[in-house]
Amino acid sequence: ERQLVESGGGLVQAGGSLRLSCAASGFTFDSYGLGWFRQIPGKEREGVAVACIYMSDGSTYHADSVKGRFTISRDNAKHTMYLQMNSLEPEDTAVYYCGAGSGCIDLDEIEVWGQGTQVTVSS
Repeated sequence: ERQLVESGGGLVQAGGSLRLSCAASGFTFDSYGLGWFRQIPGKEREGVAVACIYMSDGSTYHADSVKGRFTISRDNAKHTMYLQMNSLEPEDTAVYYCGAGSGCIDLDEIEVWGQGTQVTVSS
């Protein structure tokens, strides 16, 4: 069974940092891209990833809104992907979902989702 398990969310003040983790199991790891998508309460999950990484070659994508603040990375040996979030802003408050698919930038490319982890940034 393919499974994604997120961790690392929490409450932080504006300007602070958090690191999210997404551990994958049951995958042919190198064949997938892993991305982070966020969902603000009362709204639909955003259609474009905050950040995405392809496990085969480590190529990455970061949305303009997070460039320079967030960094996505991977550890293939641990089958885990990370999102380092610095200089957090209240607008970053959301549930962050890890998703895996042959592509990982667009919501429609995702085949498997994690359960989500809450990130709350206070002003």
